[in-house]
Amino acid sequence: MKKDYMSHLPACPQCHSEFTYEDGNLYICPECAHEWSSQPVGEQAVDTAKVWRDASGNILQDGDTVTIIKDLKLKGGGGVVKIGTKVKNIRLVDGDHDIDCKIDGFGAMGLKTEFVKKV
Repeated sequence: MKKDYMSHLPACPQCHSEFTYEDGNLYICPECAHEWSSQPVGEQAVDTAKVWRDASGNILQDGDTVTIIKDLKLKGGGGVVKIGTKVKNIRLVDGDHDIDCKIDGFGAMGLKTEFVKKV
């Protein structure tokens, strides 16, 4: 018995072609090149915005002030950032480290949220 894969896909709303296919969250018609959402009307898209949290679970935002909760050795023999050091005006980023900041006496650096607590 042959399985008809395309039978469950809707026909193109513009040219009524039955040869539509899926690409991610879109349906595409190969005959007229019309694209439309496969998401039902009225259904909201899932919010996938990243939320950064400190070691205590508090939500962090750009511009917050945080405190270092553990002595952090700097790579390259640059010294140690001591526990209790305040870091003002943080900037949250995606990447290897979660926070870009400037620390007095050390300069610009990246921190991970697991080593800070919101003030």
